[in-house]
Amino acid sequence: MKHIFNVLLFLAILPIYSQNKLEGIVVDKNNQEPIPSANIYFPQLEKGTSTKENGSFNITNIPNGTHKIVVTYLGYETISLNVSFPDNTMLNIEMIPSVIEMEDIIVSTPFHKLQSENVMKVEQKKISNLNAEGAINLSNGISDFAGVESITTGLGIGKPVIRGLSANRVLVYTQGIRLENQQFGDEHGLGLSSSGIESVEVIKGPASLLYGSDALGGVLYFNPEKFAQSNTTNADISANYFSNTQGFNSNAGVKHSSDNFKFLFRGSVAEHADYKTDAYRVTNTRFTEKDFKAGVGYQATHFKTELRYNVNNSKIGIPEEIDEPSTLVTPLEPFQQITNHVMSSKSTIFFNNSKLDVNFGLTYNNRKEFEEHHHEDEHEEEHEEEHDEHDEEIEKIEEATLHMKLKTFNYDVKYYLPEIGKFETIVGAQGLTQSNINYGEEVLIPNANVNDIGMFATSHIHFTNADIQLGLRFDNRNITVVSVLDKNFNSFNGAIGFKTNLSDNFIARINLATGFRAPNLAELTSDGVHHGTNRYEIGNENLSSEQNFQTDIALEYQTEHVEVFANGFYNLINDYIFLSPNGNEIDGAPVFSYLQGNAKLFGGEFGFHLHPHPLDWLHFESSFETVTGKQENNDFLPLIPANSLTNILRAEFETNTLKNGYAFIKLKSTFRQDNVSNFETPTNSYSLLSAGFGGSFNLFNNEMSFSLSGTNLANSTYIHHLSRLKPDGIFNMGRNVSFAITYSL
Repeated sequence: MKHIFNVLLFLAILPIYSQNKLEGIVVDKNNQEPIPSANIYFPQLEKGTSTKENGSFNITNIPNGTHKIVVTYLGYETISLNVSFPDNTMLNIEMIPSVIEMEDIIVSTPFHKLQSENVMKVEQKKISNLNAEGAINLSNGISDFAGVESITTGLGIGKPVIRGLSANRVLVYTQGIRLENQQFGDEHGLGLSSSGIESVEVIKGPASLLYGSDALGGVLYFNPEKFAQSNTTNADISANYFSNTQGFNSNAGVKHSSDNFKFLFRGSVAEHADYKTDAYRVTNTRFTEKDFKAGVGYQATHFKTELRYNVNNSKIGIPEEIDEPSTLVTPLEPFQQITNHVMSSKSTIFFNNSKLDVNFGLTYNNRKEFEEHHHEDEHEEEHEEEHDEHDEEIEKIEEATLHMKLKTFNYDVKYYLPEIGKFETIVGAQGLTQSNINYGEEVLIPNANVNDIGMFATSHIHFTNADIQLGLRFDNRNITVVSVLDKNFNSFNGAIGFKTNLSDNFIARINLATGFRAPNLAELTSDGVHHGTNRYEIGNENLSSEQNFQTDIALEYQTEHVEVFANGFYNLINDYIFLSPNGNEIDGAPVFSYLQGNAKLFGGEFGFHLHPHPLDWLHFESSFETVTGKQENNDFLPLIPANSLTNILRAEFETNTLKNGYAFIKLKSTFRQDNVSNFETPTNSYSLLSAGFGGSFNLFNNEMSFSLSGTNLANSTYIHHLSRLKPDGIFNMGRNVSFAITYSL
């Protein structure tokens, strides 16, 4: 590792040669009028600019080789083209007006394509758009994707579910590195704030070829906010109020970039009281969160690097029963206190027609759980606020019942070979080393060490009307618990995908892929009561790796005014690991054992998007999602989301004073879920109505944006099938109105 850093440092201070410069102009193809403020961006170089009033632009310090450039502007088709240096120095770009929404570069796949160019189906959404529709946090927002849901414990804890698979079967990436934060725990959420995150991408299905173990079900890839464009400074402040929880999210950030150096800082605070239903407030669903993000980068012609750091501290109540209503924000016992530190280093060395990516990451997850302690005066209503302060003092001296520190160092090295004819090829190595240490009164999982290493190669082959992507990977995972077990898990995985244009407007994708997941520490070593779930869990050290094979078919038809899609999948999983009651009780808790058996999941997402002519400002979107999960004996798998249908009517408009104006009405209908496992209960159907509007305008020569949105406007009482409060008959959140403002300085 020392030699790698020496090489990076040496390259950073090399005299700069071949400092290529790109100049050009962007115009409307129909009338040749210049387009000001169009975005010009090199995704692989992570640098760009905006066009001036006359449509011109220039970008300097570009290394030799062929680089993709992306041009975007609202109301026009996104343009993606390859530019070679030192051959190209001047571009005349003609953009075509379109009511179809702009495309962005997909970062989670290694070749950084637009989605229309990708062989693998990946979906992307802006975090700002999710927030504008009333999302309280990230786990709440990601359920806006078709095929994605969350297993929730109130509002503060949410675990992503992709097509019926969750926990360690879904991998989360942030700041370009995999996030390790005790995700195997039933009551452990993402540990990320939406503040300072620009967008999220979802890979549905096995992605072990790209990411190794734990990507068997899919990947959530969170993209941090970009640095400012060269020689600019940006700052903003924002606040968001939520009526239901009487809560708020607020953040402020500043960033600056020169020709070579850049930095950014962002801090945020969130506080929420117990959420309210039509009948009651749900006791101890309150939570608080503090988040800080920072980044610094350096860029020369042949080298770029960036360091990012994120610390997130959250205190989250764990609800157990309905008690006296309260609007306090300090959680009662039991509660979690979690601190996540994420440090990442991402560097790229550019050669002629090739490059080397070197990424390192360090995550430190400090997880504490405090069990309920009864104090003599705790339930006297007239002293509730006094007791809340008293509990804060007690918390300072009480020892955590559960206290675990998980430290993970990971690395990711990729070499992008020079293109040979129609072939783009990447070879790489990824891995991690991890330790878990207990400090609390109780031990949920033992002290242990995990070591991963994986090696892979993947190629993208371009043909005139078709593209093929294929690859192969080998992984080894070692799990060691001193004097208890020493297990090795090995797996070969591969993937092949095919994309073709059946016509000018019709795209078809077929992807076949295998994935695997090594059993986690909880599944191998549990032997005790898990208080959060009120189960006595018994692990099985003889468990083998899960291995799956999935077939995906995606069809997309798109014209200027109509888009239709159909995505179907069939997923076979060998040695699927699951918990099953054995009929016994220990210490008053039912005993659940970890077992294995083959399983299958199948379903898909279907929908269309209509923006009729001449009402190009009007959009109607409809999507349906379904998934079924079964064991080999035809028993249903647990925690499978119910089928749902979402309809959205959206209008986009501008006036002399209002820019980027929009308004929407959304109705999401969730059907009754009768396909349940042996120890689940069915869930009734329900519909949720949402609406909102927003836009931006100039205030004191700066931009002010706002949004007003309401969710569950009919104040329906319902229980989501993946709510962990369902066994107690506790409803999900009722009507909520949120108002957000952002002011750019």
